Amino acid sequence: MTESVSAPRPQVKPLLGATDIRALAEELGVRPTKQLGQNFVIDGNTIRRIVAAAAVGPEETVLEVGPGLGSLTLGLLDAAKSVVAVEIDPVLAERLPATVASWRPEKADQLHVVLGDAMRITELPVQPTALVANLPYNVAVPVVLHLLERFPSLQHGLVMVQDEVADRLAAVPGSKVYGVPSVKAAWYTTMRKAGVIGMNVFWPAPKIASGLVGFTRHEPLETTASREEVFAVIDAAFAQRRKTLRAALSGWAGSPAQAENALVAAGVDPKARGEVIDIHAFARIAEAKDAGAPDEGAAAGH
Repeated sequence: MTESVSAPRPQVKPLLGATDIRALAEELGVRPTKQLGQNFVIDGNTIRRIVAAAAVGPEETVLEVGPGLGSLTLGLLDAAKSVVAVEIDPVLAERLPATVASWRPEKADQLHVVLGDAMRITELPVQPTALVANLPYNVAVPVVLHLLERFPSLQHGLVMVQDEVADRLAAVPGSKVYGVPSVKAAWYTTMRKAGVIGMNVFWPAPKIASGLVGFTRHEPLETTASREEVFAVIDAAFAQRRKTLRAALSGWAGSPAQAENALVAAGVDPKARGEVIDIHAFARIAEAKDAGAPDEGAAAGH
């Protein structure tokens, strides 16, 4: 009998652990701040889990928002061709290249650090194909929507957010948590809940669990309405979510009767609520805004 030879296991590169993170923070005089939503991941296995779930390819450029002290950055550099890291904290932004040079010298020139607010970023040194980030809870949704709008090169990604926000982003029509984030995210992508992360893998530990949300960009919707026009309908529909669409959209359309006209033209029941219709229906309503105002008799209820 021939003895089978098992293939050598790939070497697992070290990642920043709790001791490393705290030592780095002490060296920099950094204390995680609630204002910037800083909760640093201190567990290497969690980093590997996030990177694996993100399914980043070796030729991809990953956009990371809020790299902090670099724990996720190292894991992403192991999987991707390069990483563009957007960091708002100047002390952390300045230190990140040195951390990468020390822990992954062979990848040092594949890190691009951008000092700035992710909500205001309009240009990047390299066009990213994936977004992978541990996002501050208080700005997660607007950051994701801004980046998807601004960088159409982003084809997929995985973000870690407050678990409740993860549920909202991935919600489908008819669910209790379906709302503005769910519908606006669906304009660009198909979102899915990809897991839950406990509190003890962070420093400092948050008081609530985090959720992973994966997404894949889909083809643009076939609609003559602009994104701004569709988003205006979404905002109006959920501003008073207990109201019927006929009532909720009356301000947007000009009157309850005009709202009803637009809804009927879009093939949507005027008595329905926003929480039961999908992004395609919202786009049809936006298209139908000028479906024709009712005549004076109809407007007066005659």
